[in-house]
Amino acid sequence: MTLPRIESLLSARVFQAAQIVGNRIYFVSNLSGRLSLYAMNAGGSVPEPLLPPDLALQNPHHVNQLYQVFPELGNILLMLDSDGDENYQPVVVPCDGGYPEPAFGAALQGYRCQLAHCDIDSNTVYLFAEKRDAPVNVSFRGNLETGQLTELYRSTYGGYASGATRDHSQVLIIEGYTPGDHVLYLWDEATNETRLLNGRPLDDRKPGEEVPLTSFGMANFTASEKGILFLTSLFSDAYGIGYIDIGEPETVVRVEVSGTTHEGAGEMEKLEHLHDNHYAVSYNIDGVSWLYDGEFDVDARLMHLKYVICGRAPLAGGYLDSAYYDKTSDRYVMTFSTAVSPTQIYTIEGSDRRDVRRHTQEKILALSDEQLSPGEDASFISHDGLRISARLYLPSPILGYEGPRPLVYYIHGGPQGQERPDFSWFSMPLIQFLTLSGFAVFVPNVRGSTGYGQTYMKHVDRDWGGQDRLDHVHAMKMLAGDKRVDASRAGVTGRSYGGYMTLTLATRHPELWSAAVDMFGPYDLLTFVERLPETWKPYFAIALGDPVKDRDFLIERSPRHYIENIQCPLLVIQGKNDPRVVERESRDVVEHLRAQGKEVEYLMFPDEGHDVLKYENRVACYSGITDFFRKHLMPAN
Repeated sequence: MTLPRIESLLSARVFQAAQIVGNRIYFVSNLSGRLSLYAMNAGGSVPEPLLPPDLALQNPHHVNQLYQVFPELGNILLMLDSDGDENYQPVVVPCDGGYPEPAFGAALQGYRCQLAHCDIDSNTVYLFAEKRDAPVNVSFRGNLETGQLTELYRSTYGGYASGATRDHSQVLIIEGYTPGDHVLYLWDEATNETRLLNGRPLDDRKPGEEVPLTSFGMANFTASEKGILFLTSLFSDAYGIGYIDIGEPETVVRVEVSGTTHEGAGEMEKLEHLHDNHYAVSYNIDGVSWLYDGEFDVDARLMHLKYVICGRAPLAGGYLDSAYYDKTSDRYVMTFSTAVSPTQIYTIEGSDRRDVRRHTQEKILALSDEQLSPGEDASFISHDGLRISARLYLPSPILGYEGPRPLVYYIHGGPQGQERPDFSWFSMPLIQFLTLSGFAVFVPNVRGSTGYGQTYMKHVDRDWGGQDRLDHVHAMKMLAGDKRVDASRAGVTGRSYGGYMTLTLATRHPELWSAAVDMFGPYDLLTFVERLPETWKPYFAIALGDPVKDRDFLIERSPRHYIENIQCPLLVIQGKNDPRVVERESRDVVEHLRAQGKEVEYLMFPDEGHDVLKYENRVACYSGITDFFRKHLMPAN
């Protein structure tokens, strides 16, 4: 059998973060081998590059919003970093393309900025800015016409602007401490002060005091501006919609939702104000995306979902990478993929939202759909009775592989993340390449993952390497009983937190693994926290453990504490510019193992951060991982 080539899968370029203005569709793609910004005519035309070819954009998944087109100004606001270092700066480029220029001069050079909210009608933007040398987070309002910045809110943990009145005199600010633990503030321009609307700020809590988790998110004013609509977990563990009357902010009222047509376990994911009383409401149903167009009845406190935008053919069974609503033309533009099909750009319009048009024809080179693996549900009951969602990807029968297949156990990052059928994300081309190469790939979403409600997600807080680890161990026992899988030839791999768990499993349960691949995973939790950006340290002190108060716990949960136990060969992959898990952290693993005479390989990319995005690096990375597993799990081949 001819071995597959990763270039076949990577020939399918990604299309992400699409926006539409008039007859022009803007999007992010790696057409040149690195992510950049492009525009084309609706209906399809040769994409036009909008940035110099030497610039590379960040993965849109890593930022709140990568860019926004401002038609009246004829400019695009873009959040630009340098080869994955995540030191984002707001820059502007003309809508027809050009060289980026700072949007606010040198005022934000000392910050790492995110685009939190924007209003294209008034050319107003809201930025969440992290000081680069101190644990200080600041929210700014910016006027793109004048270049004026106004500071709204400053704190250790950070509050971001979620919504504003039409004249921008009042701004809703959500401050968060850990996922689900949020409070809601209102900034008033008349007084230049911020007042608490709902929730209990962390500084006001007594030691050990427990407060209800609110999960406030995506808050904005209603059409009358007398109320606020937002996502919350106060009424449902799977999230829902809440309403606050501005005159009685201490009371949150449940908003009922009607008109859903999906089935299955999952959670409400997003709530976006479109215009007047119209909203877009999205759900994550066991990893699959559903998007509805709805109308809010403020008197009945009812959100009626009138139209399915995503969830029925041809936008079914996959992941909605982006969805953007253009008020002027009353249409959506979106990017969508599945486990076996690359991202495509679609528009949806019409009064009944049934006019679906596809604007790209991206395909995988020299591989048929029948050769790829759609995966199957492999959910299981863990050691303590908790249901764990998972998928098992097996080689397609037409490939002709015989006998039980060696296993690659893939762990997602986060930890509060989720593996979804998303071809634009790093893992799906790797999963498909592995199945084409004869491997079975098991992909669990163990406790701590998003997508299954707040309680499920919060299991991992202050318990890295605890119950989550035991879910993985139990899964391996279950897989040992599957005759299609050879669990005695198993490798484990993951990125970020998934890399941490890879190292944890390889060192604490060495009998399970014949090979391991760690992609930028924390090795020593004490040094990991110490090396984080200053603004991230307060969060990790709560969610993971305080490096002073919880020192012994962090040592006990660190893979470094068990590194002498590792028995299998290890491949470590790292980006030089990674600010989350710095290169020194991965080099520590390599140097420690080499000093012990253990088998370890190191693949470091000098022009990447907390990801592998550039084409030539992706080829080297995917090929390196697969060749490593071939060598150690298929020695006869």
